[in-house]
Amino acid sequence: MGSPKYKEGIALFNAGKFFDAHEVLEDVWREAIRPEKPFLQGLIQIAVALHHYSTGNLVGARSLLLRGARNLSDYPDAHGGIDLRRLRVAAGEWENALANGTSPPAPPRLEPASPDARINSPMNNPSTERSLAVEAAVKVRQVPLLDLRRQYQTIREEVLEAVERVCATQHFILGEEVATFEREVAACVGTEHAVGCASGTDALWLAVVACGIGPGDAVVTTPFSFFASASSIVRAGARPVFVDVDPQTLNLDPGAVERRVAQSNTARLRAILPVHLFGQCADMDSLQRIADEHHLVIIEDAAQAFGAARRGQRAGSFGTVATFSFYPTKNLSAYGDAGCLTTDDDTLAKGARRLRNHGSRERYFHDEIGWNCRLDALQAAILRVKMRYIEQWNQARRLRAASYDRLFAAAGLTSEPDSSAPVRGLRTHPDAFHIFHQYVVRVSRRDELRQFLAARGIGTEIYYPLPLHLQKCLRYLGYVEGDLPEAERAAREVLALPMFPEITEEEQNYVVEQIAEFYS
Repeated sequence: MGSPKYKEGIALFNAGKFFDAHEVLEDVWREAIRPEKPFLQGLIQIAVALHHYSTGNLVGARSLLLRGARNLSDYPDAHGGIDLRRLRVAAGEWENALANGTSPPAPPRLEPASPDARINSPMNNPSTERSLAVEAAVKVRQVPLLDLRRQYQTIREEVLEAVERVCATQHFILGEEVATFEREVAACVGTEHAVGCASGTDALWLAVVACGIGPGDAVVTTPFSFFASASSIVRAGARPVFVDVDPQTLNLDPGAVERRVAQSNTARLRAILPVHLFGQCADMDSLQRIADEHHLVIIEDAAQAFGAARRGQRAGSFGTVATFSFYPTKNLSAYGDAGCLTTDDDTLAKGARRLRNHGSRERYFHDEIGWNCRLDALQAAILRVKMRYIEQWNQARRLRAASYDRLFAAAGLTSEPDSSAPVRGLRTHPDAFHIFHQYVVRVSRRDELRQFLAARGIGTEIYYPLPLHLQKCLRYLGYVEGDLPEAERAAREVLALPMFPEITEEEQNYVVEQIAEFYS
């Protein structure tokens, strides 16, 4: 601990040259043994906090003082030749002053430890006990983006019982298990009908075709979604018309939709296909008004929004027809691919049931060209088990999202979407019951941050790295970079953080601490 670099860093700190001190101490940190890294990191964070204060960044200063004190808390009162007790007291006084908006005392100093204090020097001769304790504290944790194993452990017996029930009947395709699941979904969503199918992608195609949309028609939709939102339109022979998103929610922007529909020269514009992105319903009141004025149908892509609502009305019950995905990562998830559509339209529901079964009402008699996209009974049985818990799981996600908001605020990182801070949250509309299929933030230096978090065991994902209007296979539509700037900007900034009902606050703390560390 007595290296010249270390002594230089201490001297710079005590001379009030905090930025220079942090740079020198970082060099020492890189060469230090692992048990000493939190100690040195604590000194660095306090130095950077004092530098932030000198530049007027009071929120950043307070956040770093807290983290620095936390890193030093496991060390004895005298360590590395420094009186850590006095340093911790001084850092606490500064943090309190910043929290209360009062002037802080004189800057803390790295005072020499008193001669009678017990000084550990683990840089040269670490005690086994101390080394193991700190080693455990700094061990890289693993926080996955999603951990379905935790959920499975809570419902294992019920799932196995449901699978056994289906196997005992030997009825695997459609049948009473699927019919019962469809009735339960319709009751939950608040529609007359639910039609199960093989995937969310198939549900979208069924909905588009059952609405009578085909070659020569056009459908307005978002460029910021999973590929199926557009490919289902193309698969039906129609043309997607992309309209930009609201930068605060990343859902389809009704104002942009209205302008596009009003000026559209596209022949046979037939529908609007909004996506309830990340579990928050789009502005369906405004979109429905536009649809009514222009005699358009609305096809809801509710793949990420089972259980979400707006003004008390459930996702899946707004439009002419809506679609859900039960892909394994969804809030309500199967153990494979599965999906469904919901509607109040009797004729549309009958058409979708034919289309999912090769266009057949009666076995071996085909009224139209359909597809083989039926829901199997095993998936329906598993989904029926999970539906007992979906409200509880969605509420847990909402609580976890609130925890992230609170932790980011406590760390001095804003969660406001229009802020210039490095981390900016998406806006939740006051009328929305957001179920947080994903917890997504917009960040600066996104790709660097993602690598930083991966090295620390934190799973993240980018939804979505390239907007649909710029996808290679859709170039024939004629869009170029710059046409839809909000979607393009979002694709450069969004990052999904670990989110699932069973994530712990300790894990969320670790995620936010590491993000704050990256930007400190």
